[in-house]
Amino acid sequence: MLFAYLKCIMKLDRLRLRGLSGARDEFLMAATAQNLRRMAKWLMPTEADTALKIA
Repeated sequence: MLFAYLKCIMKLDRLRLRGLSGARDEFLMAATAQNLRRMAKWLMPTEADTALKIA
């Protein structure tokens, strides 16, 4: 699911940088952005998530 998210949502279906190192760098930046989004959701839960944990 994580790779599908990178391909569909973050539009990583085609790499824009040339060469193996460029592709590696672009994929690393996309994966880092995805991990930062996941970390932000983990650190700042929504009110609905906290209500479910309390109940």
